[in-house]
Amino acid sequence: MSFQRPLLALLNSARNPTICIRCARRLTRAAQVERRPFHQLSRAQQTAVAKGDGVDRTFFWANAFRGSKEEKAALSHSEQTQRVATVRDIGHDPKPSAAAAATTDDAAHPAEEPPHRRRKRLKEEAAAAAIVDLPLPPDASSTLSRSAAAAPAKSFRRIFSTYLALTKPRLAFLIVLTTTASYSIYPVPALLSTTATEAPSLSTLTLLFLTSGTFLAIASANTLNMLFEPAYDAKMKRTRNRPLVKGLVSKRAALVFAIGTGILGTALLWEGVNPTTAILGATNIALYAFAYTPLKRIHPVNTWVGALVGAIPPLMGWCAAASQYSTTNASISDFGSILAESKELLFTEQAIGGWLIAALLFAWQFPHFFALSHAVRFEYAGAGYKMLTSTNTPMAARVSLRYSLAMFPICGGLSYYQITDPSFLVTSSVINGWMLREAIRFWRYNAERGSARALFWASVWQLPIVLVLAMVQKKGLWERLWRSINGGAPSEDEWDDE
Repeated sequence: MSFQRPLLALLNSARNPTICIRCARRLTRAAQVERRPFHQLSRAQQTAVAKGDGVDRTFFWANAFRGSKEEKAALSHSEQTQRVATVRDIGHDPKPSAAAAATTDDAAHPAEEPPHRRRKRLKEEAAAAAIVDLPLPPDASSTLSRSAAAAPAKSFRRIFSTYLALTKPRLAFLIVLTTTASYSIYPVPALLSTTATEAPSLSTLTLLFLTSGTFLAIASANTLNMLFEPAYDAKMKRTRNRPLVKGLVSKRAALVFAIGTGILGTALLWEGVNPTTAILGATNIALYAFAYTPLKRIHPVNTWVGALVGAIPPLMGWCAAASQYSTTNASISDFGSILAESKELLFTEQAIGGWLIAALLFAWQFPHFFALSHAVRFEYAGAGYKMLTSTNTPMAARVSLRYSLAMFPICGGLSYYQITDPSFLVTSSVINGWMLREAIRFWRYNAERGSARALFWASVWQLPIVLVLAMVQKKGLWERLWRSINGGAPSEDEWDDE
């Protein structure tokens, strides 16, 4: 122990008669306190600050302003500026104001948790902030509308782009693809047999009528959809450049176009395919334009109606293929024959495959649409649409998970009813498992942390892969292909003349 400070204090007390021995002893004790070890001194300062003397306790901590790179990235520029300003005010003002005291309390709140947990929390928050919601892809109708607006007035490019934009070509193309896929999955006996002189096969001309009529029918439905809600489309960034919103076409011309495409598409399906497929196409126009469109502003059940609209085209493709082997010939003059044909094509054992593919499309639309619309849920709400993602996101996540699980029994049904080979159950379960995993994350994180984006891309790839697998693993396809290569004759039970 050093006596240098006490001796000086005694000498000063001798020179100054106002200091007594008691004061000298007090100065001696103070000198001993100042010579405490460093860790004891820091602890005493931290304890004094913790009692609430108005000073930010982080000011005395060695690592208060030394954060990792992740922590610095998590703090925005404004937060860093506020922290520096607060420390500067505290360092120069021994009695900070009430606002400064409130700021220091907020800054000290995260310090109450252990440092390692704080660093982990800041790292997770930075990672979550880096993930943004998935923006919807550019609307094809809006893109075509901008192209039409840039073209000269009354030019062919302007007119063609405007009316093509009314059809929503991207959506129409997707629907035509699902119709064609269902048409090709239909189990035709001896499809690739080269030795049979009268081997049944699907007609290319029927496929042409089917695709043309389906495209025109969906073009009519989409045009009516735009015709009924231009005021609501103008409130959303994704749809505010559509033709009717920009005034590129009049409502009267759009109505004439919708009626014309609807009548022509239905006629092509009736004459080139069969009346049952034509009736399904006309029903789809009515459901989309007069049920789904107004329900969007009334109740979230509109998504279920929209899923039904998306499930009908695969059923149309199945009926188009099955009608080529139907024993009933329906005509427009005989209503009874039309009912008999519809019953044979839709409500017999041979129609199970069509209903299963329609169920696959119905279930797929929920995880796909909810993941897609999550990014613009606030725009939907601002435009007056009652979408489930904007009114009840947790329920939308549960519904997406539920229908993602439904994919497994649907694909299993295709193998069970011998529409596809048994191996299809295994291969489809792999891709369905991927989408189920993303649907679980979508439900667990309540559509946050990038889960909506991941589910969207999983759904984008899941549907075409499953449909392609069903076509490639069609029942008996590879066996007939092998027999045709080797020149073998088909077995007697491979097809049925019925």
